[in-house]
Parts: sequence; C-alpha cells; structure tokens
Amino acid sequence: MMTSNAWLLLGVFLAALLLSAKPLGRYIAYVMEGRFHRARPVENILYRLSGVKADEEMGGLRYALALLLFNALGVVAVYALQRLQAGLPLNPEHMAAVAPDSAFNTAISFVTNTNWQGYAGESTMGYLVQMLGLTVQNFLSAATGIVVVIALIRGIARHSTATLGNAWVDLTRATLYLLLPLSVLIAVLLVSQGVIQNLDAYRDVTTVEVTRYDAPLFDADGQALKDDKGSPLTKPAETRTQTLAMGPVASQEAIKMLGTNGGGFFNANSAHPFENPTPLTNLIEMLAIFLIPAALCLSFGRMVGDERQGWAVLSAMTLMFVFMAWGAMRFEQQGNPLVAALGVDQGVSALQSGGNMEGKEVRFGIASSALFATVTTAASCGAVNAMHDSFTPLGGLVPLANMQLGEVVFGGVGTGLYGMLVFAILAVFISGLMIGRTPEYLGKKIEAYEMKMSAIAILVTPLLVLLGTAIAVTTEAGRAGIANPGAHGFSEILYALTSAANNNGSAFAGLSANTPFYNVLLGIAMWFGRFGVIVPVLAMAGSLAAKKRIPVGAGTMPTHGPLFVTLLIGTVLLVGLLNYVPALALGPVVEHLMLWMTA
Repeated sequence: MMTSNAWLLLGVFLAALLLSAKPLGRYIAYVMEGRFHRARPVENILYRLSGVKADEEMGGLRYALALLLFNALGVVAVYALQRLQAGLPLNPEHMAAVAPDSAFNTAISFVTNTNWQGYAGESTMGYLVQMLGLTVQNFLSAATGIVVVIALIRGIARHSTATLGNAWVDLTRATLYLLLPLSVLIAVLLVSQGVIQNLDAYRDVTTVEVTRYDAPLFDADGQALKDDKGSPLTKPAETRTQTLAMGPVASQEAIKMLGTNGGGFFNANSAHPFENPTPLTNLIEMLAIFLIPAALCLSFGRMVGDERQGWAVLSAMTLMFVFMAWGAMRFEQQGNPLVAALGVDQGVSALQSGGNMEGKEVRFGIASSALFATVTTAASCGAVNAMHDSFTPLGGLVPLANMQLGEVVFGGVGTGLYGMLVFAILAVFISGLMIGRTPEYLGKKIEAYEMKMSAIAILVTPLLVLLGTAIAVTTEAGRAGIANPGAHGFSEILYALTSAANNNGSAFAGLSANTPFYNVLLGIAMWFGRFGVIVPVLAMAGSLAAKKRIPVGAGTMPTHGPLFVTLLIGTVLLVGLLNYVPALALGPVVEHLMLWMTA
C-alpha cells in the first residue's frame, strides 16, 4: 500500500497542476486564435523577414507538408552541427565531432521531440551544439506538437471550409508567446534553487575523500592490455580530484520539461544535482511536464465552444494517471522480496524495511522517484530522476505501459491531446455501432475516411515497436547490446523501441544502444513514430473541417459526461494496450512471477 507521504505528494501535485491549467488553457486559446494583438508588430516583423504570408491559410495536405519540410531541415541542421563540432566556437573542452550514426540518431531524436540519448551529454556535446542544436529543437519540436493539435481542433470547430490555418503563423505564436516566456520563468526558478547556467570551462575540484579505482593498462599503441583469458589488465590507482561539468543547463532544463522533450545536459539527467538539486525543483519539473498538456485540454473546450468537452478529456487523462501513479508508488514501496528476506528480523516487510531504493536518489526517495517516472512516461518527456532499470518488475511495467498507451495520459505537448482525440473519435464510432446510429463527434459525422486515418494513427506505433523488438532480439547486433539475459533483457529492448516509437526518450538502461545498429533502428522508429501519426491526424483534421455541422438531436450521444469518460478510458486501454499484452507477458510480467516464486 502507499504511504501517507506518497498520497500527500500526489495530492499536492494534482492540485497545483489543475489550478495552473485553467488560466493557461484560456491563454493558449487566446494566443492561437490570433487575439493577442499587442504583440502583433513583433509577429509581422518575423513574417516579413521570412517571407510568410500570414493571412494565407493552408489545407490539411499543405499544412502537413510544411511541417514535414520544416522538421526535415531541422534534422539536417542538427546533424551538421554535431559533425562540425570540433571546429565550432563555445567548445571549451574541445569535444570531437560526433560519430555519423550517433549524430543521425540524435538529430532525429531532438527534431521528433523524443530526445533519446545514446551518449553522455557533458562528454560529447559542446555548448554551441547544446544550445543552437539541441535546445533550439526543444522549442521547435514542442511547437510542432502544439500546432498539430490546434489544427485538429480547428478541423472539429470549423465547418464547410477547406483550411486549417497557417502552419508558419501557428509555429511562431506557439514559440513566441507560449514556450519562450514560460521557459524563461521556469529557468529563473531553477537557477534560484541551484541549477547552473554558465559558459565556463569544466572545473577540477579536490574531493573530501580519496577515490580508489582500478585503472586499465595500455600498450604503446594505446590499446588495452588483456590477460590470456581476455580480461583487461588493470592496476590500482587513486585520485583526489574530480572534474565538474559546467554549462548552460537551466535554459535547456526549462524547455526540456515544459516542451516534454526529455533528454538532459548531463548523462545522469534529472538525477544530476546540477539539473535537479532539490525536492522543490523536482516538483517544479514534474509540473512543467504536465502543464501545457493539461492546459491544452481546456483550450480545446474553449475553441470548440463547449468547455465541458475539455474537462471530459482532462478527467479521463487524470483518472488513468492517478491509477498509474498509484501502481508505480505501491510496487516500489513494496520493494524486492529477496532483499527484504536478507534482514535479521524475517518478520520485517519490504515496505517497513524501506522499499526499493535501488537506482534512486536519496534526496528524492521512493515516492518522488516513482511519481516522476509516471509523469515523464505518461507525457512524452523521457527525463528521468531515477534508473528505471532498477525498478521492480511491475514498477517498471508502469512507465512501459504509459508509453504503450500511445502517450495519451496527458502525453506530450499537443501529441497527448491529438492522440486522445483520435481515441475519442474511435470511441464514438464504437458507441455508434452499438446503438445503430451514424457516429458523431461535436457535430461532425465520423465516416469511413476518419476511421481509416484513426486506424493508421493508432496502429503505426505498435507496428514499429513490435517489429523493431522482433528484429533486435533475432539479430546478433541487437542481442549484443543486452547486459542482462532473460526476461529483463527482453524488457530493456522492448522499452527502448517503445520509448523511440512513442517519442518518449526515456531509457530502461542496461542496454548498450549507442551502436550503429540501434542508432539506425531507433532513429527510423522515432521518425515514423512521430510523422506516421501527425500526417493522418492532419488528414483527418482537413476532412472534418470540410464537413457540415449537424445539430444536436435527441439521439446524439453526449461526449462530456461520466459515461463518455468511462467509454474513452476503456477504448484507450483496450485498443491502445491490447497490442502489447503478449510482449509484456514475456518481459516484466514473467520477471515479476519469477521474482516472487523465488522469494
């Protein structure tokens, strides 16, 4: 069972989130509807410089092509920055050029809002690449998700029209009026709590204690020496110094959370004290992850002219999130039965003995770590403050299932809501079949074309995950990255493909993924997992915008009450998660059974 501290933490988090979401939801609707007139001169300057005709709207196809071109150019730019890094300024540690396969993976990762990292940031990327490449894409990829859901909302709200808005105008407004000011605010809060922000060179400091370790031996050519059994030869060594990485961390940390990007300046991510130093910053970062996804639900209600619709979607997301958070906290506080059995008093339970603290920061503890893991995978963020690989089998199943639901339990900025609206359209279609009526959603008939696009959007990620996992476990290059054999090793591969295809970016760890095989495989999964959903969603938006609005009649199914919320949750669970049940049974489920049978 959950402790009182865990319930209190969850309650405070939800209260702060819901109180913040309502005013921000109104503001987003105000901005994206073009009513922020005071800042229009700034917009107009940008449009003139870039040659954008702000009053010219786009149809669904043109809108999609604009976003595809925009993001493809982003991939080229980030790839080029990494490959040219050695000759670029703001590289005080003289980082070398990133390898081609890693640069390919990273470029796609940050452009698709995945931010999967197969490298250690502080030892791989210079400051210019971190800022101009990665941080800039954190803004632009988040803006892409926002404008896609705004286009879908317009498709639902408008009628008998062929246009969805202007992609360039929407991207500008989402970045300029929403992401940028909120990121500055969050960055200032983080700096006030100890998150670093500088362009200094790395610093060598003297440690309080001597660090002793085994140093590898090398020959004259710099190759590691090995004994006759192939094991590396080492010699005892010690050091009294430690190198502390510096850099513009707070600015990247703010948008990585707010834009549900994930990744991190440091390899330890949000477990690093320079990224996430206190319990307060931990709470701020969790709130930043959910803030825009929750607010967009209420923006949806305002833009379609019925705020109850937004609250219905938000209620469905919140109920699923609370259940997932309860599961993660409970399983982690339950702990490992084998560890509990080692206690002197065999009557002490795993919960009484402290639960599962393996892989967690002491300054956060079990409840905050489990909640953070649930938040970051319910959203498509991927930032982590604990090692998911060290969670209990069912504790680790929770973040895995969050992603496999399609990242719709709040989800990423924009992506969560448009994913949930696809499920809502599917839900009204199913209910229409049950009662023998033509399905409708907010006055729009749901017909064959919408269902085809919904099916593509829902099935593309399971196909990428399951096919990619099958390729990895059946090839030598894929199996070579597994550090833990058996069910846990399978879970590591399944988690990596799930994270990539659903554009989450978190890692189970334990898998050596920075290889040409995984860099290419995961890069492909990330790209098609992102745009394989965006394109059919925009196609559906264009189709809905062209339809006439049907007046509400006696047989119209309400889509704002408890019945619809229940139907929506059931559709997400059955359609979204059912594809993965056999794979989950081979990984975390069987590992859980083996653990407790052994105990």
